[in-house]
Amino acid sequence: MTAPPAPPALSAAPPKTRTAVVLGVVALVLIGLNLRAGISGASALLHDLQQVLGYGPLLAAVIPSVPTLCFALAGAATSWLTGRLGVEKAILLALAFLAGGLLLRGIPSTGMLLAGTVIGMSGLAVCNVAMPSFIREHFAHRTSTMTMLYTVTMTIGATASAVAVIPLAQALGSPSSAVGAIGFLAVAAFLGFLPVVLHTHRHSVRKASTHISPWPLLRTRKGLLLTAIFTLQALLAYSLISWFPSMLITMGVAAAESGLLYGLMQLVSVPAGMLVIAIGSRPRMLRPALYLASTVMLAGLASLLWLPVSPAVIPAVLLGVGLGIFPLVMVMISRSGTSTAETTALSTLAQSIGYLLATAGPFGTGLLYGITGSWTLPVALLLSLAVVQVAVAHLISRAPLAGRKSRTP
Repeated sequence: MTAPPAPPALSAAPPKTRTAVVLGVVALVLIGLNLRAGISGASALLHDLQQVLGYGPLLAAVIPSVPTLCFALAGAATSWLTGRLGVEKAILLALAFLAGGLLLRGIPSTGMLLAGTVIGMSGLAVCNVAMPSFIREHFAHRTSTMTMLYTVTMTIGATASAVAVIPLAQALGSPSSAVGAIGFLAVAAFLGFLPVVLHTHRHSVRKASTHISPWPLLRTRKGLLLTAIFTLQALLAYSLISWFPSMLITMGVAAAESGLLYGLMQLVSVPAGMLVIAIGSRPRMLRPALYLASTVMLAGLASLLWLPVSPAVIPAVLLGVGLGIFPLVMVMISRSGTSTAETTALSTLAQSIGYLLATAGPFGTGLLYGITGSWTLPVALLLSLAVVQVAVAHLISRAPLAGRKSRTP
């Protein structure tokens, strides 16, 4: 369903000169480094932050849920925002919010931790939703390669922050300062993306912008299945990203070792994502790629539930492979739209609803642990959701989604 044409706006389709390509790739890498760094860095220090700032168990369960809630609420406005400003200017504004929010978390206060997380994650939400459209506009013939590049750098940023933030907190003598320092990486992304916005502004031509409402797409097979697969992988991923170090510490693993295993999980997802995209991008190979990531995630959660804690490297590796499904899902979103406007609408739909439902993952996982004093029930519930993900992977790969027009009622 298409809204009436908006006032003339700058088109985000600059000529593909060598300068434009180089600026775009650099910006893609810098943004990718930030897309999980602020979350992973805070997750590794959740226990220390609670001890130093003194907040209770309820707030301890709420804080890891703030990112996905912001992704849902702020992400829902991305389609409208990109229609008004253009993809590039919307991303630049989002990076400003991300940098400001992460830096604000450096102030040692529970209020500043919450406020900075809300502001920063709201900016991150817009980046999450807008990136498939940015890739479609600037790298239309390289969507798999560019999606893999930015998701790989995303994982590198997450891994580096998870591994480095604990020694940094020890060196600075404050977990808040270490979490706030991650904001300087977002400042670098803002400065690195600014030339892309200026180049696009100079070389764009005025044309009427098109906005497609995302919500009617939920009544199409394409919109429903993309939203379902995104929701399940996000719920599983953010539950693990938020609580995996704490799970290991509670099970008897030393804090420093838990940080290394957490980093290993993130690191393994880099080659896993590359492998899953390489398989899934081939003709008739989407289903095997989705099966691979989904079943290994299932095995990783089962090993976390039933294996003794001593070989904790096994669930770390298996879960890392399972997290490799994310870049393939983003490639599917990038390719599914018949236009940039529809790609933005599908991305908005899948990510806003997906992250809203996925908020139950980190919140519910932490709350159940607080109530039961054990990770058995939370992990068992995640295991059951992994089974559902396998079923959805089967349905979504039954017929190709890309290249079809969505029928809106």
